[in-house]
Amino acid sequence: MVLGKKEGSLFRSSSPSSNDRSKLGLAILAGIMVGALWAYLHPHAFMSASEVSGRKIRKRDTPIAPQGGDPLVSELEKKIRMLELQVTTLRGENSEIKSALDLSNQEKKSAQQQLMASRSRVKAGKFGTVAGTTTNPEIIPDKSVNPELAQLLEKIAINREVIVGVSNKNVAPMLQVWFESIKQSGITNYLVVALDDETAKFCKDHDVPAYRKDATIPKSLAGTGDNHAISGTKFHILREFLVLGYSVLLSDVDIVYLQNPFKFLQRDCDIEAMTDGHTNATAYGYNDVFDDPKMGWSRYAHTMRIWVFNSGLFYLRPTVPSIELLDRVATRLAREKAWDQAVINEELFFPSRPGYNGLHASKRVMDRFLFMNSKLLFSDIRGDPSQYANFRPVTIHVNYHPDKYNRMLAIVDYYVKGKKDALAKFPVGSE
Repeated sequence: MVLGKKEGSLFRSSSPSSNDRSKLGLAILAGIMVGALWAYLHPHAFMSASEVSGRKIRKRDTPIAPQGGDPLVSELEKKIRMLELQVTTLRGENSEIKSALDLSNQEKKSAQQQLMASRSRVKAGKFGTVAGTTTNPEIIPDKSVNPELAQLLEKIAINREVIVGVSNKNVAPMLQVWFESIKQSGITNYLVVALDDETAKFCKDHDVPAYRKDATIPKSLAGTGDNHAISGTKFHILREFLVLGYSVLLSDVDIVYLQNPFKFLQRDCDIEAMTDGHTNATAYGYNDVFDDPKMGWSRYAHTMRIWVFNSGLFYLRPTVPSIELLDRVATRLAREKAWDQAVINEELFFPSRPGYNGLHASKRVMDRFLFMNSKLLFSDIRGDPSQYANFRPVTIHVNYHPDKYNRMLAIVDYYVKGKKDALAKFPVGSE
């Protein structure tokens, strides 16, 4: 039958020949290769949206380690290591800066506390009862500045006070009169700052406490003479005593001690100093009237005058203004060819003005009779023995006369040994 043949032919065509099977295998292989190429070029094409999102999140939050061998990756790794090293270095520098800032903050806090203590707010009292204070708070001692000196002062000082004399070998005769008069007056809290080995040995041989210190003479004072050179260095030396928390009576060695000066100090100011004045007016101040006739009605101008503080004998309390005074004077002497006594008085008395901030240090003039200068002694006291027969000064400074040593010996003879004519041979002034 025709139908049967057709069906037979149909069943025969469903069994492919070997040629057909080869073509089919090639087609499948080509499809696999195309799919592999597509997967390589589009790795996320067969992922669901959630899978892609998750892959992106993982890639963003936890980076996949790069494959080795890529030059770009190697370069990035080098940069990362370099940045990590820089971060470590900066952290170390930041630690040092933080330590410095912490120290500065501590010092700032200490200064602010002292400032607050000195400016504590109070209510004003009744009329006539209001009085300001001149007693600034003392600084916090810092032994690290000079541990050796701190240890020495702990043995010598009484009530954290000490007399300090600065000397070199050129003034040894006066130095001996100086410390022998101190011993004779029963004073034990004194110290010689020896500027050379000879002076240190001289003190040791005479059982005198001494502290060896090399002198640093500013270039501006070089060649001006021993007295001025020593005066210039003593402000640097004195600063260490104050920073250590000690009050100092700084003394030149041309001074004779007849009583213990610590019994006569007021201690209510930053500085107490003897005066070069020889009268009440010159020592304590006066109204000096300047006359300018061409001004007519306003020809008279009133001025306030006072003779200078003597830089050879003054008492300093360990306060911020006292240390600032020493810093100012030492700084000026380092750059100016100036007399230390003139500089210290300018810093103490010149007020603030445009371009200059004055020093806010409280000051007191010592009693001119108790802490006497040699002008007062030889011009007034010596000439009136009946009035001053029983009077005994605390110290006498031979500051007005060049023959210092001989006059010092005469003062000892007059006041200690009782020789009433010991002062008579000397002129009022210098010859």
